[in-house]
Amino acid sequence: MSRRVVRQSKFRHVFGQPVKADQMYEDIRVSKVTWDSSFCAVNPKFVAIIVESGGGGAFMVLPLAKTGRVDKNHPLVTGHTAPVLDIDWCPHNDNVIASASEDTTVMVWQIPDYVPTRNITEPIVTLEGHSKRVGIITWHPTARNVLLSAGGDNLLILWDVGTGEVLLTLDDMHGDLIYNVGWNRTGSLLVTTCKDKHVRIIDPRKQQVVTERFAPHEGMRPMRAVFTREGHIFTTGFTRMSQRELGLWDPKNFEEPIALQEMDTSNGVLLPFYDPDSSIVYLCGKGDSSIRYFEITAEAPYVHYLSTYSSKEPQRGMGFMPKRGLDVSKCEIARFFKLHERKCEPIVMTVPRKSDLFQDDLYPDTPGPEPALEAAEWLAGKDAAPILVSLRDGYAPVKNRELKVTRKNILDKPPVGPCRSHSTCDANFSRPSLEDLLEEIRSLRHTVQAQEKRISDLENKLCKFTNGTA
Repeated sequence: MSRRVVRQSKFRHVFGQPVKADQMYEDIRVSKVTWDSSFCAVNPKFVAIIVESGGGGAFMVLPLAKTGRVDKNHPLVTGHTAPVLDIDWCPHNDNVIASASEDTTVMVWQIPDYVPTRNITEPIVTLEGHSKRVGIITWHPTARNVLLSAGGDNLLILWDVGTGEVLLTLDDMHGDLIYNVGWNRTGSLLVTTCKDKHVRIIDPRKQQVVTERFAPHEGMRPMRAVFTREGHIFTTGFTRMSQRELGLWDPKNFEEPIALQEMDTSNGVLLPFYDPDSSIVYLCGKGDSSIRYFEITAEAPYVHYLSTYSSKEPQRGMGFMPKRGLDVSKCEIARFFKLHERKCEPIVMTVPRKSDLFQDDLYPDTPGPEPALEAAEWLAGKDAAPILVSLRDGYAPVKNRELKVTRKNILDKPPVGPCRSHSTCDANFSRPSLEDLLEEIRSLRHTVQAQEKRISDLENKLCKFTNGTA
C-alpha cells in the first residue's frame, strides 16, 4: 500500500508576482526613521506611506489607481511636529486614517476621494494623553470609532474618536517598551509583546492581564504576536543564538508551545501579517528581500511552510490589503505593498485556477465596512463578531463618509431654555446659537472642499491641454 505523503491544501501553490513597472508608485521618499512599524497602510481606496519631510512628520496618501511617477509637489498629510511612526486606516470608514508620532500625539484625518491641491494640515481630532512618543496605533475590529495607541511611556490608551475622549487607560501592565499590540477577532482581548520579554493577553475592559508568558522566544531582539482565528497566539522572535523563530501558543496552556520552529540567522524583525479567512500567515522581515508564508491548521506540525516569494531588493516596510480590496476574478488571495527607498511595489499573491467562476473555497464571507457595535456598547461589555460581506460580485468601496467628532457636554446637549422654536427666539435673533455657528462652519467647509475639487479638476484639464499642445 502506498501512503500519501504530500499534505492536501488548496494553498500549496500560492504564487507571488510583482506588478508591471507602470503599476508601481515611483519617486516616493520613504521615511528613514528607525522604527519597526510597517510604514505603509492600504485599503480598497488608498495607499498611505510615511515619508521623509522637513520640519515635522508627514505621510502621503495616493488613490490606488494613481500609479506611476508621483509628482514631487503631491500634497502630504502634515500636522505632526515630529516624525510619524505608525499609520492605520479605519476598518469602518475607508476615508479615515489615524497617525501616531514622536510628538506624543495621535491624529485622525479625513481623506477626500479627490486629490486635494494643498497639504492636508487640519486633523479631525488630535488625541493627547501620552507623555512620550506614540509608536503603535490600531483600530478596534468591530466597534465604531475605537482606537488604541501605545507609547514610549508604556501606556495603552483606548480612545473614542467620535468624541475625542479617553475610554480607558491601561497602565502598570508593561514594565518596558511595548513592541506590538493586536486585537482578537471580536475585539474582546488584546495581545502585546514587550521589551521585558513578556507576551501578555489583556482584557482591556476589566483592565487586567488574563495570562502571560515570559520569554516565548529566548533572544533579546523584539518579538511580535497576533491572534489567530481560533484564539491561539502566533509569535515571531529570536533564539538565544539570534536565530529567527516562530511559535504557536494556546493561551489556556501558555507554558508549552503548540509549535516552535527555527528559521534563519537574519537580524530583521519579522512582521507577521495574518489572514483569518485562509489561516495563512505571511512573514515579512524588515531589510529582507523575501516574504515567507505558512498555513496554520489543526493537524501537526500545525504551522506548515507553504513557500517563499523572493526578490532582489530589500523591503523598508510593507502594507497589507484587506480582503475586500482584492481582485477575486484573478483568484488573488493577498496583496502586499512593498516599500523600497524610492518607490512602492505591489506584490500580488494568487492561487492559480483554471475556472473563471467565483471560487467559494478561496473567498469565505469576510469582514465588511460596517461596525458591529457602537463604542459605548463595547465599553459596557458587549462583544460581537465582525459583520461579514460576500465577495462573489467583487467589492465596491462606498463613497466618502464624513467622520463627525462631537465633544461631550457641548454638542450632546441641546441649547437650554425655550429657544428651540423660531417663534420664541425672535427676541434673540441677533445672537446665533452654537448649533447655528457649527452649521455655518460645516457649510463653509463643504464650500471650500467643493472649490478645491473644482480647482483640482481645472488644473488637471489645463495639464492635459498644455500636454496636448506641447
